[in-house]
Amino acid sequence: MTERETLKKWLAESNNIVFFGGAGVSTESKIPDFRSTDGLYNQQYAYPPETILSHTFYMKKTEEFYRFYRNKMLFPDAEPNRAHKALAKLEAEGRLKAVVTQNIDGLHQKAGSKEVMELHGSVLRNYCMRCGKFHGIEAILHSSGVPKCECGGTIKPDVVLYEEGLDQHTIQRSVYHISHADVLIIGGTSLTVYPAAGLIDYYNGNKLVLINKSVTPMDNRADLVISGPIGEILGDAVGV
Repeated sequence: MTERETLKKWLAESNNIVFFGGAGVSTESKIPDFRSTDGLYNQQYAYPPETILSHTFYMKKTEEFYRFYRNKMLFPDAEPNRAHKALAKLEAEGRLKAVVTQNIDGLHQKAGSKEVMELHGSVLRNYCMRCGKFHGIEAILHSSGVPKCECGGTIKPDVVLYEEGLDQHTIQRSVYHISHADVLIIGGTSLTVYPAAGLIDYYNGNKLVLINKSVTPMDNRADLVISGPIGEILGDAVGV
């Protein structure tokens, strides 16, 4: 039995699947990965992206932050790919219990997934730092300079910047789902960003699947490693 056939069998037999994904899930929707050859880390700016996307930089150089953020972090026209659709279908069938994602693009929900843990927040949610009012992505897209709320306060994206902590409630829910999973699929992530990557230590099962285009530090811990495009692999396994 090939790796892909094994995956298909495991998915068909389980009703307690959890998916943990990173940027590689969205690259097939034309959203650039941070660390790939043509990713954000390899493009020229006055500051490296890690610096621009830090809490300190946001507070000190807010206008410069927003110039980069609008240009490189917002993809309002992106559509879910076969990976997103396959996971939504598995959830609709009662097989998949949760998606834990490092992505901030909202594509899992756009595909129909309901139980989504967004470890790093979402570009679709923004809030006023003064009055707390919620603002959609339009508040950022249709403004220039530093976006302002009606009250005069600065609007901040609900994304986790470097130097900021992850939301504890989201972490707890992620740990719960991962620790109770029968099958854990990890896809499109280099598993090098902590604390998110450490979440897989909570998995107690014996069907750990890694789907990635390149090797990861966890490959030797996996029960099944499949190399290739995640949309094709999941799409074929689920039939979308």
